[in-house]
Amino acid sequence: MSKPTLIMDQHFRQVEELFRPSAFAELKTLCDVHGGVNWQMARDDFLDRLPDAEFVVASKPELDRAEIDAAPNLRAIIEVSGTFQIGLDYEACFARGIEVLSCAPGFRYSVAEMTLGLILSGARSIVDEHERFRRGSERWFHDNIGTDFSLYGQSIGFVGFGSIARECARLLAPFSPRIKAFDPWLKASSTDAEGADFCDLEEVVTTSRCVIVAATPTEENYKLVSRSLIEKMPKGTLVIVISRSHLVDFEALVEAADAGRIRVACDVFPREPVPQRDLLRQSENVIWSPHRAAAVEGGRHPIGDMLVHDVKAILEGVPERQLQPASRETVRKIIRAPLVAG
Repeated sequence: MSKPTLIMDQHFRQVEELFRPSAFAELKTLCDVHGGVNWQMARDDFLDRLPDAEFVVASKPELDRAEIDAAPNLRAIIEVSGTFQIGLDYEACFARGIEVLSCAPGFRYSVAEMTLGLILSGARSIVDEHERFRRGSERWFHDNIGTDFSLYGQSIGFVGFGSIARECARLLAPFSPRIKAFDPWLKASSTDAEGADFCDLEEVVTTSRCVIVAATPTEENYKLVSRSLIEKMPKGTLVIVISRSHLVDFEALVEAADAGRIRVACDVFPREPVPQRDLLRQSENVIWSPHRAAAVEGGRHPIGDMLVHDVKAILEGVPERQLQPASRETVRKIIRAPLVAG
């Protein structure tokens, strides 16, 4: 019996970036993999394979209704860039019962780990004191009253409480924090808050010692953490931006940090890469990270593990998915968001 056909056009991602060797070997036992090389697949080759394909894996799946109709065996389309994107006829997929899955949950471990690192660095002035030491102006045994704080029993607020935020909350659990979260999607769906109290946005950002911005960017949440909310943050608040700069009024955030009112630790920016002469490089009370929260050896391997799990589950008729399934509501919110680099 022949194996199902899987087209893999994952470039710009590298195969080794997504899969540990054992996972890629397992995928090849499940499917006849076409592509899976570290350069972009020729479009003609892709379309020639499509009528036989049961699975498509791509960094940016681009298929219109006619192309989907020409693929009678297609069962699932899996994106491996990190979010649902324009270029795919989602309605045609929904009408056919073709699953569309996003690799977004596969980032949760590495990004949550980086978030914890930024929290600890900002809370304990680790980067600031390192730079002072290099300049010879270190402050021995200095308590940093009003800026530094312990995570033990601390008030932590999340703007967005998806898979990355929930994993971060799990990592924070040994500190016994008091966690609040703003996430109308999850609250409306009665999703388990996993130890967090759902609150309105203003309460989260004005009563938390550390605010973590982790929501998925949508059309509705552009500059959700607005200038007026930033101005209401208590002095010394630590703000971590780990999802997209789309979520915050970035100019107001930097101004508040430069003024010494808050601290900011950020892995994402409105323009990437940040120009060499950008004034952000002279900002005070900040920790800048060049969009590398998942950039660690093996950091994206959970994507490959989840992909193999879900392909196997589909073939076996098992309903559980580890990747994120598309729905009309999630697709409408996510792909209509302004496509900014941060």
